[in-house]
Amino acid sequence: MPLATSAIAAVLPVTDTYRAKEFYDRLDLPYLGKNEEGSLLYQLGGGAALLLLPREAGTQNPSTALTWEVPDVRAEVADLEGRGVRFEDYDLPGLKTVDHIAEMGGMRSAWFLDPDGNVLCVHEGGLQGT
Repeated sequence: MPLATSAIAAVLPVTDTYRAKEFYDRLDLPYLGKNEEGSLLYQLGGGAALLLLPREAGTQNPSTALTWEVPDVRAEVADLEGRGVRFEDYDLPGLKTVDHIAEMGGMRSAWFLDPDGNVLCVHEGGLQGT
């Protein structure tokens, strides 16, 4: 089966699966259970899955690990904030957030961290190739 049509799983390292489960449950992702090694499994859109793998601290990537395309990023930010998710704000050359949202070339994005520092994002438009 070619990779282009194969199911995928995103794997993120977490140091505390109890704390990670509490956080990812707030994102309203369908929880599928634990595997034999203690990793947490969540269902993502399009048949993809999220595997939260127990690992030591310091294994996180400082770049965006996951991004969800949403129809209205402002509404999604408000909804997630209502569930206790805290968004990051940036004021960097080429990247400035206003009310947690950055606008770049027709795309709106907002970033937040999970309890282990994995960078997550919700975005509106802009990821499709041309």
